[in-house]
Amino acid sequence: MQKKVKYLIVGQGLVGTWLSYFLQERNISYAIVNDSNSPSATSVASGVMNPVTGRRIVQTWLIEEVLPFAVSSYEGFQEKTNSIIIQKAPVILIHPSQQMKDSFDYRLNHHNVFLRNNNALAWQSFFNTHFGTGEIDSCYWIDLVQFLQAGKRIIAENYIESKFEYKDLRFIEKGIEWENIIAEKIIFCDGVNSMHHPYFKSLPFTPNKGEALIVEIKGLPAKHIYKNNIAIVPWKENLFWVGSNFEWDFANTDPSSAFKQKMIDSLDSLLKIPYTIIDHLVGVRPANAERRPFVGLHPYYPQIGICNGMGTKGCSLAPYFTHQLVSHLEDKSPIHAEANVQRFPQLKVS
Repeated sequence: MQKKVKYLIVGQGLVGTWLSYFLQERNISYAIVNDSNSPSATSVASGVMNPVTGRRIVQTWLIEEVLPFAVSSYEGFQEKTNSIIIQKAPVILIHPSQQMKDSFDYRLNHHNVFLRNNNALAWQSFFNTHFGTGEIDSCYWIDLVQFLQAGKRIIAENYIESKFEYKDLRFIEKGIEWENIIAEKIIFCDGVNSMHHPYFKSLPFTPNKGEALIVEIKGLPAKHIYKNNIAIVPWKENLFWVGSNFEWDFANTDPSSAFKQKMIDSLDSLLKIPYTIIDHLVGVRPANAERRPFVGLHPYYPQIGICNGMGTKGCSLAPYFTHQLVSHLEDKSPIHAEANVQRFPQLKVS
């Protein structure tokens, strides 16, 4: 028996879950197909929303618009799902060098509203703070495991557990057909898989392999994120996410002994308290060369859309741009020019 919906979504990671959620909030029909055995960048991400970025400690793109919207969205989501998803978690910067301390001090005094001085003595029982500390305000941690589980519960009636195969997609007069689903449009939110699809494979995807350790650190306060040359992020009780790396040229997605040893060396140098390694996570991020998302409808095939390429800022960008995409599809409102996938008129199908 065929099922008719307005939208078919491929992928129930961070982006697909938010897109489903906003459609459901507007009582718009949809179905979402997801292969839970497919590797997901969301399932191994740190879940951090940080308004500054990089060694130069500069404010991230669109942060003054994106961050308030993201915080409000996660708070609304957790209320709707009766779950704990978001918590405020200022970043404690443990400066790894005098150069990084100087960079922080410069930004602190040049109108970076998110930076704060703090008392390094408060952290000396936990860390080696040779070059002092600083703080980034307005940072948050998202429990992505709980987010995906809660999301799956609220979209259960529309969820299809299946591997999506492009060869099974058919164009019909007013939309698409896939297996027993007829939809007006199909939206791909399937991470690195989109780079292999014929309609979007010419987009400038630059996937990178990321790894992280799950580490037990008893006694370390879990209301902060800690950052040196590595990040230490609250995960669960006494457990912390530790990472991460960006490996652009990788032969496989197996855990790397070199990465693990690098994290051990960094933890040994940084921590004054004992720790135990519990797990080693690996994922592939759907980053892109422009560091801007791919959002919107294909310039030649309006039945096909994409919402992807959020990169390392996915936790903050995903609510903002999935909501913008729904508004575009339903209300004809514009998509931000730097994110609109139609900025690539060269997209062809081969």
